[in-house]
Parts: sequence; C-alpha cells; structure tokens
Amino acid sequence: MKQKFQVTGMTCSACSATVERNVKKLEGVKEVTVNLLSNSMVVSYDEDKVNNQTIIDTVVKAGYQAALEQKNNQKKASATPNISPVEQDIKNMKFRLIFLIPLMYISMGHMFGAPLPNFLTGNENALSFALTQFLLTLPVVYVNRKYFQAGFKNLVKLHPNMDSLIAIGSSAALIYGVFAIYQIGIGLGYQDMETVHHYTMDLYFESSAMILALITLGKFLETKSKGKTSEAITKLLHLAPKTATVIRNGEEQEIPVEEVVVGDRIVIKPGQSIPVDGVIIEGSSSVDQSALTGESIPVEKNVGDKVIAASVNKMGSFHMEAQKVGDDTTLAQIIQLVEDANASKAPIAKLADKISGIFVPVVITIAVIATIVWLILGYPFEFALSIGIAVL
Repeated sequence: MKQKFQVTGMTCSACSATVERNVKKLEGVKEVTVNLLSNSMVVSYDEDKVNNQTIIDTVVKAGYQAALEQKNNQKKASATPNISPVEQDIKNMKFRLIFLIPLMYISMGHMFGAPLPNFLTGNENALSFALTQFLLTLPVVYVNRKYFQAGFKNLVKLHPNMDSLIAIGSSAALIYGVFAIYQIGIGLGYQDMETVHHYTMDLYFESSAMILALITLGKFLETKSKGKTSEAITKLLHLAPKTATVIRNGEEQEIPVEEVVVGDRIVIKPGQSIPVDGVIIEGSSSVDQSALTGESIPVEKNVGDKVIAASVNKMGSFHMEAQKVGDDTTLAQIIQLVEDANASKAPIAKLADKISGIFVPVVITIAVIATIVWLILGYPFEFALSIGIAVL
C-alpha cells in the first residue's frame, strides 16, 4: 500500500532525512520519500506489518508532527479561509524581521555617521549602550524562539539540524554579550577605560540577532516559494463548482458536489460549471474546456458526448449522467499528478539529503575545533569564540 502524509515542523534537509531514516526502520516499510518543500511524505508499506498510526507515532517520536494527507474534496473545503497558513507564515516572518531594525541602528549606526542619543555615546555611557542593545536583542530572540526550541530539542536527541546550528551560534553570541556587560561594569568600577572600550566594541548582540534575521529572511523567501505551489493547487481546486443540480424523485435539487453519486442525472444551465465527469443524455451546448485542455474556443457537445468537471457551459442547457465523481474526476486526477510531481525528488535532492545527515554534526565539530585551536595559539577567549560563532 502507498499512503501520503503531511509532515510539519521540518526546517531543513537534515529534518527530512531524520524523518525518512526513522520511518524506514519500521518493519514492513518498503520505501519512504520525504519532500521538504511540500512538507509531505509518501510511504509504501505492507499493511500486515505496519499501519498508518504507527508511522505517524514514529514521526512524532522523532520530534515532528504528521497526519494523513487530505483528499481533494477535503482540501476544497479547507481552501476557502481568507488567510492561508502560508500567508500567515509570511506575515509572521515580516513581523519578526521588523524587530531587528532598532537594534542594528543602535549597534552599528554610528559606523555610518548616524546620530545616537547622548546617553548612549562615550565610554562613560558604555553600560547604557550595552544594556540597550541587550534589551533590544531580547524581543528578536523571543519572536524567533522556535529556532532555539527545535534546535536544542534535536541536539539533545542527537539529531542536530540547521536549527541546532542557529541556536548554538546565536546563544553563544548572546551569552558572550552578557559576559561583556559584566566586564564593562567592572571596568567602569575600576576606571579601566581601555577594558570598557574593548568590550563595548565586542558586544556581539547584533550578531546574535543577525543570525536569526538572516535565517528568517531565507525562510521568508522559501515560504513564498512554497506558497506559489499551494496557490496553484488551490486554484485548481476552485475550478469545480461546490454544488450541483440533480434530478431526484422527479424534482430538481441543489446538493453539495461531494454528495453526487455515479448515475445521478445532473441539470447544467447556461453559464454554469460542470461539477463532475459524465455524458450528455439530453440537449446540446458549447462547452469551454480551456482551463483543463487549453483549447482556445468552446467545443460543441451533443447527446452521447463526454463532458469533464470544471469546464464551463456557454450557450445551451443539457442534462448529463454522472460517470466519475470525487477523486475519480479528470480534475482530481490532474491535481493528484501535480501533487505527485511536487512530492517527488530529483537525484540532486536525494544527494542533498545524504549530505545533510553528516553536514550539521561536521559543522559543529569544526566550530569547536576552530575555537580550541585559536585558544591553544594563545588568542583571547572572546576572539576564539567569535571564530566558532562565525563557523556556525
């Protein structure tokens, strides 16, 4: 059996590789394909050895969320909200990026000659300068907290991903900034202005926030790309009408298209969209099929001719007999083909998944080694730490 699942919580190829690896370990699973772009997973398995719930539980245990893929008619019902989840994500990311602006102005504006308030300039105000940056960093960290939650969670489970790199790098810069605040306070207490100036220039709060902002910007662009795919599928779903006029017990009844069954006699009037695939049994008309077939002009249809869901009746009226309904219609099959193509992986994507399995641990190892080497060479701890943060 082949089943498609929706998987949420993945942020990079290391995540999709982790999900794929854990599901593949289940007895009875023959093949697993996880697509990060569409947040989907297709699993081929033996029903006698494993079931859907076991697969979902395995994904959850790995630190992600999973659910069975909705059918096309369910998607049609859920495609009507004013704001889609993708649009909401984009809105949230814009909001998260705004918090960076005041911090960057305070921490780096003076490098471009931008004026700062008097209480933030000079060595005598170094503590105010540092604390202001720290307070401005906290909202950036808070609105981007999911990187820390997911990153450290996967690190503890020994499945580090890109979020783990972000969390470690940003946390290291933030902790060092707090350490620098204390050093500034000590320097001011002893009137050691050289130490005060040194640590004022090496706060790294903006580095902590910038790591989060740059990654969020990348996620913003990625989410917009995902939105184009989901938007195309949503437009296809909206082509077919939501209701159909059928003749039952000698009377015309308007019912939801999901309730149409094979054999129903359906009345199609001028200007209406055809709800399901079928054959004309009475009347004739011209039908616009351009949305599905690309034909530039309407096609004449008479008794015995087939008509397809989502095409538009132009002139006359006719009665048709439903032959294919629900997921069996031509439109539903087209949507399924688009989704299958989107869920499939190119060879380069499979290679990326293999690399991602070792990429994150290798980067963390290199960062630690780089920090230790610079310490051994006699460089100050803050310099060595900055090298490690740069690698991450």
